[in-house]
Amino acid sequence: MRTLDVGFAAHIVGGETTLANCWRITRSDGVVLGFTDHDGTLTFDGTDFGPAHGLDGAEAPAKLGGQVDTSQVLGVLHTDAISEDDILLGRYDGAEVESWRVNWADVSQRLLLRRDSIGEIVREDGVFRAELRSSQQGLNARHGRIYQGLCDAELGDARCGVNAASAAFRGAATVEAVEDAYRLRVSGLAGFEAGWFAFGSALWGAGRREGLRDGVIGHARNGAADVLAFGVAGEWVEVGDTLAVTAGCDRRFSTCKTRFGNAVNFRGFPHIPGSDFVLRHPRAGDALDGRAVVK
Repeated sequence: MRTLDVGFAAHIVGGETTLANCWRITRSDGVVLGFTDHDGTLTFDGTDFGPAHGLDGAEAPAKLGGQVDTSQVLGVLHTDAISEDDILLGRYDGAEVESWRVNWADVSQRLLLRRDSIGEIVREDGVFRAELRSSQQGLNARHGRIYQGLCDAELGDARCGVNAASAAFRGAATVEAVEDAYRLRVSGLAGFEAGWFAFGSALWGAGRREGLRDGVIGHARNGAADVLAFGVAGEWVEVGDTLAVTAGCDRRFSTCKTRFGNAVNFRGFPHIPGSDFVLRHPRAGDALDGRAVVK
């Protein structure tokens, strides 16, 4: 049950109210944006909430139990606030949204209604519709570990132990050509062996993807040129864009042992038989003596 400030409660029961809705969006990159359905800018908690020109919030039914409460925010795309490019680039995926009810005549009288995260965003005819998911969404996340042959640590994290900040694992590259929507020809990585950055990551330092981090699917060398493969990047990248790339790991025990000398910190289960081993039937000459699958 919510408890209202005495002054706010008195204002609501007074009959004539001056209420407005406010939304504060905090993106994963730290950018904070404030919007309101009032016709003037409201300021509180260090955030300016500007008029949203058509932003509208739907009703949010409260569900019993552990079900995820969902609502929607509907609004018109405009370049000085929420641009379509930023939505397409995923800058708002998982962003936190605070929904406030505010007395615009006295912003000290306000109530935090919900704290949600942005789920699916649909764009059509210049209008976006963002799904808001309640904090129960966190209960759907996977917790714990999976018993599998591959390592489940991230290269360079505390469980891995490799110093990924070392110059041996970091490179600076510049886009020389866009091969297609998935492959970019870059310069600056000649000092590293081919494949060194496969399964790694790239942090964009300039261009339309500035500040975004993408996974590197592959790293090949064609003559003197290095080619990095991504999920989809080409249509958002131009010649001259820069990126900082970090070496990758395919999470296999052999790679951890030979490339990084880090077998002691391997976080997988390399001796577990794979599906091909489980489904295989015994054959004459097979060594069924309990030896380790991986040496």
